[in-house]
Amino acid sequence: MISRRGLLIHPEEISPRWLPRLRAAGINVLGLHPVGGAAAPASLAGLLSFAETPAMKDFLQALSAAGIAVEYEMHAMSYLLPRELFSEHPEYFPMNAQGQRDPACNLCVSSAEALALVADRAEALCRALPAQTHRYFLWLDDISTRGCQCPACVALSPSDQQMTALNAMLIGLRRADPQAKLAYLAYMDTLPAPTRVKPLPGIFLEYAPFRRDFHRPIDDDACPENREQTASLPDLLRLFGTRDAQVLEYWMDNSLYSKWTKPPRPFALEEEMMRRDVAYYRALGFDSVTSFGCYLGADYEALYGEPPIQAYGDILRAQK
Repeated sequence: MISRRGLLIHPEEISPRWLPRLRAAGINVLGLHPVGGAAAPASLAGLLSFAETPAMKDFLQALSAAGIAVEYEMHAMSYLLPRELFSEHPEYFPMNAQGQRDPACNLCVSSAEALALVADRAEALCRALPAQTHRYFLWLDDISTRGCQCPACVALSPSDQQMTALNAMLIGLRRADPQAKLAYLAYMDTLPAPTRVKPLPGIFLEYAPFRRDFHRPIDDDACPENREQTASLPDLLRLFGTRDAQVLEYWMDNSLYSKWTKPPRPFALEEEMMRRDVAYYRALGFDSVTSFGCYLGADYEALYGEPPIQAYGDILRAQK
């Protein structure tokens, strides 16, 4: 059985229905995932405000009493390095191929001042949203990019640039939580393993094959998309190991299948494909498996009835 069995939902989808659903399905980790994209800084700020409410505190207490841990997984860089700093400190932000600084996303990882600010704000975020598991997921901005192209960064791949930023974040996190661990998100342009920048102890792998074919098993050798997505796994596992490593999949992500537009569309879990995927990941040594499960809240239930949370949890529990 997979030991850590998770599901990610948007904070605004929290309702009393989730506790009995998760408990019945054997889900023991709930990830709260503020909406990404351009709205990521605002949605993260909204989560911070919601975290102070009695409703949120009661929800967290009920989950804890049921043995369900809560973690926070989010595209955080535009929160950690606010875009409004660009006018005063353009050197904090990436340079594009035309030699212009651009505040649209992420950072220049060769700026020591930018990294120090990111570390400070990661510390503050850790204090505001402490993880019961000491596992943190502070992702870069949700965009496909070559990263900073300034003379000091251009030799670093997107993966190495992410690794540089994560090492700085972890230093900040551990000022608030000495046991903090931080995920390296292998996703889109950071799917290849970093080669120039080594992870600090405490950085673990989170593998999220976003460019896979969502209707064919991940180990389908006849599928070029899935071959491409799994090609980097040997290097990633050699670098990070399997300890604490996590798969973040899309089996239950109705926001994806609804094209990130409400109202949600009806959703059916592809159970046989998921079973094969989970067996593949387990054989590689992954013991923590989760999936986005967004757009399956009260509005979905009102339209279509109960989402297939039980079937999802049963598959995770059935895998040896």
